[in-house]
Amino acid sequence: MRIVILDGNTVNPGDLSWGALGEPGDLTVYDRTPDALIEERIAGAEIAFTNKTPLTRETISNAKSLRFIGVLATGYNTVDVRAARERGIPVANVPAYGTESVAQFAIALLLEICHHVGHHAERVRAGRWAEGPDFCFWETPQIELAGKAMGILGFGRIGRAVGGIARALGMRVLACDRHEADEGRAIAEYVPLDALLREADVLSLHCPLTPETERIIDRAAIGKMKDVAILINNSRGALLNERDVADALNAGKLAAAAVDVVSEEPIRPDNPLLTAKNCLITPHISWVSRESRGRIVEASAGNLRAFLRGEPKNVVN
Repeated sequence: MRIVILDGNTVNPGDLSWGALGEPGDLTVYDRTPDALIEERIAGAEIAFTNKTPLTRETISNAKSLRFIGVLATGYNTVDVRAARERGIPVANVPAYGTESVAQFAIALLLEICHHVGHHAERVRAGRWAEGPDFCFWETPQIELAGKAMGILGFGRIGRAVGGIARALGMRVLACDRHEADEGRAIAEYVPLDALLREADVLSLHCPLTPETERIIDRAAIGKMKDVAILINNSRGALLNERDVADALNAGKLAAAAVDVVSEEPIRPDNPLLTAKNCLITPHISWVSRESRGRIVEASAGNLRAFLRGEPKNVVN
């Protein structure tokens, strides 16, 4: 059995083992696969794994030996799942692997805005503290979170994890989600979207990208928010109208924003957030802890074993 991983580098740049995925057959791992080589590399393969390498209808149609597609991620928009279903090929993803890492990173973004730890550490090394007349030195306002309202849009596993940390920091947690649940009520007060926007001192986005949520944070939404509000997004870049967010930051209509995702990745040099005031941007790394990536490999191997047993799981098509 021939097994191919088309773009293994981001999940495993060398600090993990692919052994479990290779157990059922002959495994070939490519760090990256350019579009022009996709069909050549999966030709003759029965099993193909992809993270962001696209598997189009044409590619799937031409891969005559293909029996199973594994997605090394939760999102599977890079695979034409309808074309795979028509061929009888199950597509399996990894629905929950990065909850803890992504939640932790959301709070890390928030704390960096509150304290600018990196900036002050660099200024100390540059000699600014040593040159100062006082025993302490700071160049940015320091923000205490206790007593402030954390608004969370999307209150699934990750949203609830963020809410739990926010509560531990002494924050009042508000949540907006289409589906209210008892486990959510134990952490937060559910409110409508308008109330969430109006009351949040911090707005953290953890909802899926759908036609209803695309660019949900736009000029109109920001207009309902506090001028002192902080916006956090390490969910999906297209949840923001990036031009509207940049304009709000530059006009002082938002106090600050921190994003780990943007609408087009890698980020384009003309992305308006790059030149916006008080905007922290990190390169889509919320999910990349070794522990999180290890769960992707482990779960993907479990998906493959389940398929080979005739009991496929985590099938999205």
